[in-house]
Amino acid sequence: MLQRLDLRGRTLSLRELRDGLPRAQFDVDAALSDVEPICDEVRRGGAEALRELAERFDGVRPEHLRVPADVLAAALAGLDPNVRRALEVCIERVRTVHADQARDDVTTTVTDGATVTERWIPVDRVGLYVPGGRAVYPSSVVMNVVPAQIAGVGSLAVASPPQRENVGHLAGYPHPTILAACALVGVEEVYAMGGAQAIAGFAYGFTDGDDTCEPVSLVTGPGNIYVAAAKRLLKGVIGIDAEAGPTEIAILADASADAEFVAADLISQAEHDPLAASVLVTDDAALADRVVDAVARRAAVTKHSERVIEALTGTQSAIVLVDDLDTGLAVVNAYAAEHLEIMTADPQRVAARVRNAGAIFVGAYAPVSLGDYAAGSNHVLPTGGCACHSSGLSVQSFLRGVHVVDYSRAALADVADHIVTLAQAEDLPAHGEAVTARFASAGEF
Repeated sequence: MLQRLDLRGRTLSLRELRDGLPRAQFDVDAALSDVEPICDEVRRGGAEALRELAERFDGVRPEHLRVPADVLAAALAGLDPNVRRALEVCIERVRTVHADQARDDVTTTVTDGATVTERWIPVDRVGLYVPGGRAVYPSSVVMNVVPAQIAGVGSLAVASPPQRENVGHLAGYPHPTILAACALVGVEEVYAMGGAQAIAGFAYGFTDGDDTCEPVSLVTGPGNIYVAAAKRLLKGVIGIDAEAGPTEIAILADASADAEFVAADLISQAEHDPLAASVLVTDDAALADRVVDAVARRAAVTKHSERVIEALTGTQSAIVLVDDLDTGLAVVNAYAAEHLEIMTADPQRVAARVRNAGAIFVGAYAPVSLGDYAAGSNHVLPTGGCACHSSGLSVQSFLRGVHVVDYSRAALADVADHIVTLAQAEDLPAHGEAVTARFASAGEF
């Protein structure tokens, strides 16, 4: 079921590894031509355009885009008690972990009378996107909202696609479990809008009767290729967290790994999407054989078998055979997976050598699904190899570091000659004159 890529006996450069490793085909540029007219419709048509686009793409026309408070309350009241408790545990643990990410202002005294303070200022208003396609993701509500709240963002709005299956008081609104999760974390501003049009709605704002959605400064949250394309198109109008691509897991394993655990984890990621990537990197061919057998057996009986098999047989998924764990580490660092599991005899030591991954799961009892729901870590992570330069969503995603420069007259005078010298070296004499003008009356310069 899984293709094999045999790198044993080969020494590959970083470029060759990046070019040769399996990766999902996800052409955001190609989607831009589809997304641009959608975003323009929203910019020009506002709420009415959003309703028309929902009818076109989601099969339902919301009467009101903003979800009323009583609908949020009813969704929470109707939530399965077990699901509610699970979400409460998720919220508690995510808050615990993310509380330690809060930043304090720091003042550095450069010299007497000269300070630079780095202030951490939350973004004023954020739009948080929660997908609603093949699966329902109340956990993504938690992962987006909690770090924004801890950062001190004063204005939060959530968007999720309206569900055509909803009836009664839920008709035209997002999935009730999404609404219940919003109520649990205290979000009162929730909109029935999905896809590229939701990103545009957040970017431009709109008025719908008595309700006004003010433009946001930042949009976060995963989505499909059209959401990613809208983020790319509107970047600059809004800030974005990332252009999320198909989800991916890499597992670095040796002979000590349990093949059943490995197979279960590869399948769990493939369950998301036919484009999901599941990659095993191992120096043990016998383990690879056992994993192939376990995957075939488990994939045949899992609920979303067709989707799983399509993902596992796709070009983006593979078993990569290497000579040893050192080579395996080079491979996973080049791949820079969204999720990386380490299943080796000494997983802590091996994990300490990983440099590129969205999140690292150490040992046999830290599956990716733990991070999806209850580890306390964030599951909004960089995909497509972007973990080599980007981080997952965190409190810092919603903060801006602003330097506050406070110099006295004497402190400026102490460095004035150097400013003038550098200004002249760059042929920007007025820069230097902006300094010397402050001392002209005293004839000091």
